[in-house]
Amino acid sequence: MTEQTGTAPRISVRGVRKVFPLKGEEFVALNGVDLEIADNEFVTVVGPSGCGKSTLLNILAGLDSPTSGEALVGGAAVNGPGPERGVIFQQYALFPWLTVRKNVEFGLKTAGVGKAERRERAEHFISLVGLDQFADALPKMLSGGMKQRCAIARAYAVNPEILLMDEPFGALDALTRVKLQEQLLDTWSAEKRTVMFITHDVDEAVILGNRVVVMAARPGRIFEVIDVDLPYPRTEEVRLSPEFSELRNRVWTAVYHQSEPGEH
Repeated sequence: MTEQTGTAPRISVRGVRKVFPLKGEEFVALNGVDLEIADNEFVTVVGPSGCGKSTLLNILAGLDSPTSGEALVGGAAVNGPGPERGVIFQQYALFPWLTVRKNVEFGLKTAGVGKAERRERAEHFISLVGLDQFADALPKMLSGGMKQRCAIARAYAVNPEILLMDEPFGALDALTRVKLQEQLLDTWSAEKRTVMFITHDVDEAVILGNRVVVMAARPGRIFEVIDVDLPYPRTEEVRLSPEFSELRNRVWTAVYHQSEPGEH
């Protein structure tokens, strides 16, 4: 565990173990996970199926609790969902009867924000994700990528300190996915947040993150943490650079050619 000096990490995971009952036995989803994420850092998490990526995110979101160990946000133990954490899943979870604007305003209305301020903040984030012309559209009129942009705007609008994103682009086609990656980085650059982003896609993990956390399965644990020393903005030029290819190959090898514990 890194010694905490100066600014404390925004997210701390300490010795987290998660066990689920399975057919009368125990399935160890996470075992001894330690992780720290700094304020405004963008960390991506990648690994093979069954490595506990989503379980870890659910614990940080307060939707599940560890069997042992602890998860902390801003130094306080996570004991349930909280307004400082926005969560975005692969399923868009938009209210189909509400317009884009009303969907984005929903969390603000629930929090008691006045009508004029709700409208102003919603308009800001709708514009930020490029949905100005669709503010009055219902979700059924939007493409998959537009629905996810609406979900991102809604999450940002309530001003969370942290965004927890569980494969938000996983169901989208490749071109839409790349466009949304660029859009997300533009939004993050303009409206800094601490982001933990779960993905199965190695390229996505590298293009988005300051660091890539590679997890291993059976039991779920952190296998390697790789720094991504690529400049922002992550342009097409960056994507096609030898440096990106080198990092991609390193992450790919860590994910798909994992040695047994102790051999790495």
